[in-house]
Amino acid sequence: MERLNQRIKNYWDERSEDLSRARCLELESDNAAAWEKIFKKNLPARKKLKILDVGTGAGFFAAILSKLGHEVTGIDMSTKMLGEAEKNFRRLNLSAEFKNMNAQKLDFEDETFDAVVTRNLTWTLPDVKAAYREWHRVLKVGGVLMNFDSDYGDKDFSSCTQNKISDAQINECAAIKNSLVISTRRRPMWDAGFLEGINFSVIIDEDISHVVHKDKRCVYDSVPLFAICAVK
Repeated sequence: MERLNQRIKNYWDERSEDLSRARCLELESDNAAAWEKIFKKNLPARKKLKILDVGTGAGFFAAILSKLGHEVTGIDMSTKMLGEAEKNFRRLNLSAEFKNMNAQKLDFEDETFDAVVTRNLTWTLPDVKAAYREWHRVLKVGGVLMNFDSDYGDKDFSSCTQNKISDAQINECAAIKNSLVISTRRRPMWDAGFLEGINFSVIIDEDISHVVHKDKRCVYDSVPLFAICAVK
């Protein structure tokens, strides 16, 4: 599994600058306001929360949540992605803590966070069950997990992607996807069943793309974006 983790890390390192530019554009778009509304609706009703942004990438969620006044820790296995996040936060004059960490094995105490948020991550994880157990462990009782992802497992990336990435990157991404157990599951129903089995109360929305992909300047693939809101 360590070799696979390294392969995944290398892939996102390679795409870090392009994705950072895309996320910066997204932060300036109407889509950011849509995400803000989703967080306000689903996060625990307290002014300042401790939030873990798993797979923070270039810091898109972390930036929105920091602007809302929350204490955010963003983690990622890609050192280059974390570098992009730190650069973006300096430019935006925002504050968050960024750490290099494996989403499937967290270096935090039990019940540290009020919320865990993640986007476009779980489809790339070698052990999603381990990740979900870890996220449950670090959440406080009454805390919320918000996972936004897509069911890429049975999709052909060459036909569904609209992003400007090379054929080599498409092929590498497809090879990684096809090596993962999560790709054999149909989602988000599989996720909901597993999360309920570890004592989460779960609500799912199978497609929120129309809500958060409004700005035509931002480019997204054609696979529906699902939302999972799970309370411990």
